[in-house]
Amino acid sequence: MEYTTTILTGFVALYIFMLAAFTGFEIIGRVPAILHTPLMSGSNFIHGIVVVGALWALLNASTPLQQAIGFVGVLLGAGNAAGGYVVTERMLEMFKPSDKKKG
Repeated sequence: MEYTTTILTGFVALYIFMLAAFTGFEIIGRVPAILHTPLMSGSNFIHGIVVVGALWALLNASTPLQQAIGFVGVLLGAGNAAGGYVVTERMLEMFKPSDKKKG
């Protein structure tokens, strides 16, 4: 069974990056403050996809430089996802009622 790979040229990769950056900026810029917590939870899902992509890059690396870049990608993606869950948890704590009774 043969596998085919798609190679992105520099301009295609730059175009995809710019399109993703513009789309992300437009979407995030229009989110009201009340929806930031659900948006943060959704972005944690995206960071999980980033980790999967970085793992794929790491497993397909053939040179030590590619392996180092893949490892750093996995490390940063995993840290970003874990940090996102910590921040989401802290934000959700703000909406829980306090146990203090006024008297």
